[in-house]
Amino acid sequence: MDKILLRKSTNPFDVKIALASSKSESNRALIINALAKDTTENLQNLSTARDTQTMIRLLQSTDQTANVIDAGTTMRFLTAYFTATNQNKIMTGTPRMCERPIGILVDALRTLGAEIEYLNKEGYPPLHIKGFAEQKSDEVTIRGDVSSQYISALLMIAPTLPQGLTINLTGDLGSIPYIKMTLEQMKAFGVNYEANWETKTLKVLPDSYQSTTYKVESDWSGASYWYSIVALSTFENTQVELLGLKENSLQGDSDIVNIMSHLGVKSTFTADGVLLTKIPAETTLNWDFTNCPDLAQTVAVTCAAKGIEATFTGIESLKIKETDRVLALQNELKKFGGDLVEVEKNISYKVVTNQPIANSSKVTIATYDDHRMAMAFAPLAMLMDVTIEEPNVVVKSYPSFWTDLQKIISFDNF
Repeated sequence: MDKILLRKSTNPFDVKIALASSKSESNRALIINALAKDTTENLQNLSTARDTQTMIRLLQSTDQTANVIDAGTTMRFLTAYFTATNQNKIMTGTPRMCERPIGILVDALRTLGAEIEYLNKEGYPPLHIKGFAEQKSDEVTIRGDVSSQYISALLMIAPTLPQGLTINLTGDLGSIPYIKMTLEQMKAFGVNYEANWETKTLKVLPDSYQSTTYKVESDWSGASYWYSIVALSTFENTQVELLGLKENSLQGDSDIVNIMSHLGVKSTFTADGVLLTKIPAETTLNWDFTNCPDLAQTVAVTCAAKGIEATFTGIESLKIKETDRVLALQNELKKFGGDLVEVEKNISYKVVTNQPIANSSKVTIATYDDHRMAMAFAPLAMLMDVTIEEPNVVVKSYPSFWTDLQKIISFDNF
């Protein structure tokens, strides 16, 4: 389907949603499990997201070319995995994927002894992994403020290296919860680590991953859209129970609990997950998204729609995601009277509302080949008719999103 028309919500709802599994946890578990030389049968509740299915397919493939499509995590994790396992591989993806930088990771792998060649533009895919004959160094220095996925990719292969690995991080550290997630999943498979966050040093000794049964948690990123739905609902007795979430989660995006407590949603953890109910919202929000950048789009839409003036920091990495998410937000928020104004270049942004949301009866949202754009703007259907272009982009992370949403609103495909 090219477009989907979401009809404005006209009734309160009380539903249970079995959320999609976390692709972040799934992708890490798959890499670690492969390094343990185990089968995927030991992994429970793996994500059905396209990114994870792409990871499974490429781990099982014997083809020289590994096409990750648009999966950035898969590109970065497999680049390190294929290097550590000394495989001759060509890594490529969609045109947009080949515009997303990978030079920091490749430089680190070259320092360790990898022979990797860029096939087009220096610092970007496609690239050719030619081999990893011997480890030349047991230490690398890498920036901590660009992508935690580079760091996670190196950490997961670290115990398989003959000398282990020490990673020295420089600059500000971004998305620390994702690094901690990686370390804790490694620990679940029998590998210990030393992490000194004051000196910004991570150390992993040579070791072997152990076979284990690992169950993936539901996805907190996917949960964020339901938080927005409850926040934007005009009915006070609306509530949603999201199944499969843990109060003490490894996922950084569980910070949505704290963020949405300011925007009108109370979280009550249950035996099965978390219950979302409405509470009064505050009039302003100041939030640093350094550790949870994937939440920024959802929160921006929620604030703009509710007329909450918000200041965002820590969203500079959004410019090199599936699309330039900062620019995409600026374009689409304006369609219902909002905006994302750059206050200090690449540092601080302000979400504003230039006109009352009541002045908009319907909007059409472009998705820019970005799954999070589609899902972040869908909650506007609590307030108006919303047309989402190219809605199938959600298969990247939450394939059942539209099916789940249909439990509370009606929509038309065209």
